Amino acid sequence: MSRKRYPEEFKIEAVKQVTEAGYSAYDVAERLGTTTNSLYSWIRRYGPNASDFKKVSEESDEIRRLKKELKRVTDERDLLKKAAVGSIGHCNTYSFNLYGSELLNETNVFSRRAGPCI
Repeated sequence: MSRKRYPEEFKIEAVKQVTEAGYSAYDVAERLGTTTNSLYSWIRRYGPNASDFKKVSEESDEIRRLKKELKRVTDERDLLKKAAVGSIGHCNTYSFNLYGSELLNETNVFSRRAGPCI
């Protein structure tokens, strides 16, 4: 038999019903479909006297913020990489081919490949 996993927000709200709203642990556990043992362990972990939870909560908020910032910076970097790769070989500056009237970019002028810049 597998144990049902509850999200942290669910556990915190269940604890608030007992500690702040004044419902009995038995009633809350019965309503939510959990055991009273689980609810009491959540109270020890997330209750008003749990200073460890507050520290862990602040740390998890910081980790969440840093992950969000890392994703944003990574996306920006990837976008700039694509823009840099996409601009290689494009005609940004032009010069005339001495052997014809076609336009060549600087890369094609100095490379072995001679052809029009498209």
